Parts: sequence; structure tokens; C-alpha cells
Amino acid sequence: MTSTHAFWLAGRQATGETTFDVTSPWDGRVVGQVSVPTEAQVEEAVAAAYAVRDEFAATPAHVRAAALDHVSKRLVERTEEIAQLISAENGKPIKWARGEVGRAVSVFRFAAEEARRFNGGEAQRLDTDLGGQGRLALTRRFPKGVVLGIAPFNFPLNLCAHKIAPAIAAGAPIILKPAPATPLSGLIIGDLLAETELPAGSWSILPVSNDRMPALVQDERLPVISFTGSEKVGYAIMDSVPRKHCTLELGGNGAAVVLGDWASDEDLDWAATRIATFSNYQGGQSCISVQRVIADASVYDRLLPRIVAAVEAQVTGDPSDDKTDVGPLVSEDAAERVESWVDEAVRSGATLLTGGKRDGASYAPTVLADVPAEATISCEEVFGPVLTVRKVDGEAEAFAAVNDSKYGLQAGVFTHDLRVAFRAHRALEVGGVVVGDVPSYRADQMPYGGVKQSGVGREGVKFAMDDYTYERVLVLTGLAL
Repeated sequence: MTSTHAFWLAGRQATGETTFDVTSPWDGRVVGQVSVPTEAQVEEAVAAAYAVRDEFAATPAHVRAAALDHVSKRLVERTEEIAQLISAENGKPIKWARGEVGRAVSVFRFAAEEARRFNGGEAQRLDTDLGGQGRLALTRRFPKGVVLGIAPFNFPLNLCAHKIAPAIAAGAPIILKPAPATPLSGLIIGDLLAETELPAGSWSILPVSNDRMPALVQDERLPVISFTGSEKVGYAIMDSVPRKHCTLELGGNGAAVVLGDWASDEDLDWAATRIATFSNYQGGQSCISVQRVIADASVYDRLLPRIVAAVEAQVTGDPSDDKTDVGPLVSEDAAERVESWVDEAVRSGATLLTGGKRDGASYAPTVLADVPAEATISCEEVFGPVLTVRKVDGEAEAFAAVNDSKYGLQAGVFTHDLRVAFRAHRALEVGGVVVGDVPSYRADQMPYGGVKQSGVGREGVKFAMDDYTYERVLVLTGLAL
């Protein structure tokens, strides 16, 4: 019998009147059954979060930090169990799932550290003008209110952590909606939070369906929305609530630029290996996976066969096998969409160098060259294990090619020249530039987010805390400064 997973309502376990099955994209087996909150239970969670917001904002920092430290330590203790769960519900190869748990451990630890030092206050003398004589301004940050966190399927634990941990650290109640395809990993966080002394009502984890989200998005008691997902849905949310604060971490079509000075055999082997690994890790289902390679003409002919060989060396198959590099996509529908985009590109004149085959929800790691600029796979986020390779002439053309996209999340630039690195940082219209590596690097404490259609605002624990709070100034009068 498949066990039924309760959800978390105002810090306690609860069940609703209906359930849904969570299935493995690898073999279709039922991984778990999840109870669905009723409308009344959702209302109870929102009301509880709203009611506790002042109390939670005033909770001592050491209480919030201790809770976050506890979750971090418990994740370590349960790493293998949680990694197996991520792999089962998401199809992520087990080695990448273990890495995801490790990242979530860090997110909660970073949040505990930030909770202890956040809001220390900044003093500003106001007697720089006569009218401010004897006055001092003290600036602190306070929560904007309850956060509605909406998480995606591709990192079902860590991206839930990136919603919950900063909110708790900042003293903002949070209602988390995990992705319907992968709710089990997010619910695990509830198991660990329930072991802490956080105020009742300060957090809920509600596996509601996507069609029930508009009501939550519109609810005036939830003034902050943190969404990670597709461009279409993210901007629809923002457009529907223009007076709310929205942080949107949306899509990308990450580019890896290989410039002419990255030219030794060792250089090209390294670049090819990194490109192959990070165009296919998570099945390519990462906002910063390598989708485009932009190579200088002086190295293109030596780099391309190395990339193809490295992609063909990726081990595909059962995600529970330690040797597997590339598992299935999240669903057969997702794999069929990737297949249709590749087929369209080939019909339009692209050259298929390897891959291009689908088996159920799995799609073979694929490399395309000579892809027309108007092909869907050139313009949109593929979110699958597909890589396009393009030849350019020089740095300026390479940077222009990166910017020739509606997206701007991250870019990687393979160069040894520090001056080029700084020019890339200035010229590339992205939220992050990684030098000497692919765009797929993310440290969970750094600011992370994009420009253009890749979103607004920044994640990364401290930066999310800034998004969840606002500055309030206290002016003290009659002081001898």
C-alpha cells in the first residue's frame, strides 16, 4: 500500500478530503500519495499566518536561528533518505539528488547565520545640515508581511528551501506551495520544522493544484510573492497583482562563450567536459543549464568534436543507479515537447550531431549545429538535454550573440584574460557572469536572478531577506552627537 502524506497547516500535520498520486517519471510507479487541502484549510493557513505576523517578526533572532540550524542538521542526518525521495519523484539521478540535499543543508545554515546578524541597524548623523542638529537616524528592516512561496519541480527540495529559509530568517510567515509533480521533498521540510519552537502559524506547506493559485495570489493578506518557474506564469502573476512585491526567478537559455585565448588541448578538454556535463545535468531541467555554446572561429573546429564526444559519454538510464548522469525529464509530455523542438530545428536546416531520440520521458543528450536563429530552440528555453553550437568571429560578436536573447539569467565565459572578464561583466546583459566555467554555477549565498525576461529581484539567502523586508527609519532628537 502507498502511504498518504499529510500536508502542513500552520505548523501541524493535516489531511484533506482528497488525494493525488505522485509518480516516478522513470518507470511510472506511484511514489507516494498526497492529501490535498480543502478551501477551508487553505483559508485557515492564510488566516493563521496573517494573525501571527507581528509576533513572528518580534521573535528573538536566536529562536529563528536555532530552528534553521536544526533543519540544516536534520537534513544532513536524513540525506540518503531524502535524496532517494528526490530521485524517485523527480527522476533526478541519485548523485545529483544527493548534491541537492547538500545545497539545502547550506541554505538553512546560511539562513541561520543571516538571522543572527540581520537587522543590526545603521546609524546616520543628520547634523550635516543645520536643521538636523542633534538628530540621528537609525535604519532597520521589518517584514513586509506574509510570503507566498511558489516552488518548481526541478529542484524540489532546494528551491523550497530558498523560499522558506530566508522568510524564517527575516521573521516573515510563509505559505509554501510545492510543485504538483514533486511535492514530497517540500513536505519533508515540514517534518523538520515541526521539531522546532517556531510560533504556530508562521509556516504552512500546502500541496494545492496550480488552478487554485490565483485566489492565493490575489489574497491581500499575502503581500509578498516569491515565484520560481516559467516566464509566462511568472509575469502573469506580476501583472495580476501590480501593487504586490513579486520576486520572479524565471527561465533562461544559458550561453557558454569559448574565446580564442582558451586554446590549449587542456583548455578545450576542460570546456567540453563542463559543457557536456552541465547541458545534461538534471536532464537539462535547470534555468542555468548550458543551452548555447558560442565558440570563436579559431577554436571551433577543435572544440566541436570534443563536445560531441563528451556528450556521448554521458551515461543515461535509471536515476537510482550511481553511474547515471542523465535521467528522464519530469514527464513524457516534457520529453515530447523537446523532441518537437529538435525536429523543427532539423527541418529548418540544423545539423544533428548526436542524440535526437526519445524513449518515453527520456530524451537522449543532443547536440545541434547550424541552427537557424528563428528556430524555437534558438529563442526559447528548451529545459531539456539539448545543446546548440555556434561559430563567431571574435569577442564582440560573441558577446552580441549572448545578448541576442530575450533572456538574461547567467552566462559563462571561457577566457584567461582578466581584462576580457571585466569587459564581459560590463557588456553581458545577464544577472551573473561566470569566468572560466559554464553558466551553471550557483552558490546559494550569492545573489541569483536575471534581467530581461529572466525575472526580477534576487534570490540567495541575504538578498531574498532584503526582498521580504523594507527599511524603516527611526529619528532620535536632542542628542549630543
